[in-house]
Amino acid sequence: MADKQISLPAKLINGGVAGLIGVTCVFPIDLAKTRLQNQQNGSRLYTSMSDCLIKTIRSEGYFGMYRGAAVNLTLVTPEKAIKLAANDFFRFHLSKDGQKLTLLKEMLAGCGAGTCQVIVTTPMEMLKIQLQDAGRIGERNMPRSAQRKLMPETVAPGGPVEVKSPTAMQLTRELLKEKGIAGLYKGLGATLLRDVPFSIIYFPLFANLNNLGKRGAEGPAPFYVSFASGCIAGSTAAVAVNPVDVIKTRLQSLTRGSQEDTYSGVTDCIRKILRNEGPGAFLKGAYCRALVIAPLFGIAQVVYFLGVGEYILSFLPKRNN
Repeated sequence: MADKQISLPAKLINGGVAGLIGVTCVFPIDLAKTRLQNQQNGSRLYTSMSDCLIKTIRSEGYFGMYRGAAVNLTLVTPEKAIKLAANDFFRFHLSKDGQKLTLLKEMLAGCGAGTCQVIVTTPMEMLKIQLQDAGRIGERNMPRSAQRKLMPETVAPGGPVEVKSPTAMQLTRELLKEKGIAGLYKGLGATLLRDVPFSIIYFPLFANLNNLGKRGAEGPAPFYVSFASGCIAGSTAAVAVNPVDVIKTRLQSLTRGSQEDTYSGVTDCIRKILRNEGPGAFLKGAYCRALVIAPLFGIAQVVYFLGVGEYILSFLPKRNN
């Protein structure tokens, strides 16, 4: 990814374009991941990713699979741009006279990138999880015979009451009003514990896999090698940090079923999951997460390879100094 010099604006555009394309393609799988991770043993509604998506379509309609996508599509541009640009920035400053980075320095660059991105990732995930999980909570509270096509219902003493999912703006205003900016950054520690190790694994692994496919010592790797390297590195890193992703998802969920546990922090969450659900619960949604992350980062590397950012910038008028 970093073989050619790319300007900062081009890096930001590349990250944004890659994020928008990737999210649009894989968001339904990400929704299934969130719902599978959030359901606890005493409240299992879905048996698998496909079962989750089928039930979501039946109860919420096709666009129910994209519940919360607007938040991701809005914030994924700065999130991916910060992550990819920060990695290149740290790699550049850690290299000496253009020499190949050692594995330790590659991991340090990834650590820096993961730390920077949580500025955007934490509030984005906080809002996205509430919107994605709203349908699961609604479905648990309604009888099968009362399912409607677009919106779940609950049964109240006065009759059926429609459960309306709040919008991202409503959630943001409510969190800011009740808890201030800290409300949007709930789960920051867990997000750091997930994203920093992810980047430490992903970026060095991608760079080394990509180098294997280079044409000669100095030539770039073909785009399909960059895509495959991004997919392999992304899915490997995603599965490796999935236990922390489960913890982060549980901590950031504000609404729960009546029989579901609540958590006061990372340690409390780990203890209750181990006690009530066993170690296997930390792998919930792992294959969904791998299916989400692999194409996201594969697409990102291809966008960088094709120079989409530079192409877009070429249409903008150049400033005369």
